[in-house]
Amino acid sequence: MRGLAPVMEGQKIALAQVNRPDLRWPFPPNMADRLTGARVLQLRRRSKYILADLDTEETLLIHLGMSGRMMVSGDPMGRFVYKHPPREKHDHVVLDMENGARITFNDARRVGAMDLVTTRAQDVHKLITVLGPEPLGNDFNETYLIGAFAGKNTPVKAALLDQRIVAGLGNIYVCEALFRAGVSPRRKAGRISKPRVAGLVPIIRDVLNEAIAAGGSSLRDYRQADGELGYFQHNFDVYGREGGACKTDGCGDVVRRIVQSGRSSFYCASCQR
Repeated sequence: MRGLAPVMEGQKIALAQVNRPDLRWPFPPNMADRLTGARVLQLRRRSKYILADLDTEETLLIHLGMSGRMMVSGDPMGRFVYKHPPREKHDHVVLDMENGARITFNDARRVGAMDLVTTRAQDVHKLITVLGPEPLGNDFNETYLIGAFAGKNTPVKAALLDQRIVAGLGNIYVCEALFRAGVSPRRKAGRISKPRVAGLVPIIRDVLNEAIAAGGSSLRDYRQADGELGYFQHNFDVYGREGGACKTDGCGDVVRRIVQSGRSSFYCASCQR
């Protein structure tokens, strides 16, 4: 979102092109016509959704899915030096802004999503209303997380990935946070002591802030809006390091990988209990 704001906020969408009828779900009716001519008032984020408020009193809701990318080209401000590239097979939605910038939503797996909702009713949208608090917001605090984990018989890894408990946490950052906290991803959320649950809150925030500062983690498809790679993957303690030595001084164990609810969990069995 930080890469999109400079070229979208305050700008009119001169032309919107929608090149297929759907992604994960069908696009809303007449989406291209409804976007063309609309001015973007502001960009916001809720969980893993980008929200673009328009002067038409509608909000464009965007989810990138597993492989989706919002790429910027042709920015006259000079921040994005890339010329408009030739259209690619998976360029599903293209927004040409009045300032000359082009925003292209490319999604090879087509599991992303876009929708248009009435701005004043966005909080009751079916994808938004079920979300828990933001991990960097004031509502995500020690008292809240202790209460959310109370009595939960699910593994802590699954609990932290549950968007109803905390919004926006992804697999990579949960693995890294649990390692820093010394908590096994196998441990039942409801059986972790209150002080250890409370300790997860600042650790989760630290991991996310470090990742944001590094531009995210570039694995497979991920790129920043200007096409550059993120660099947080170079700081991973456990994620993707199966069989590698644990980075804790004097540990001597190796990073292990297990599958939980279809997702890979990386951890050190000696350091995480």
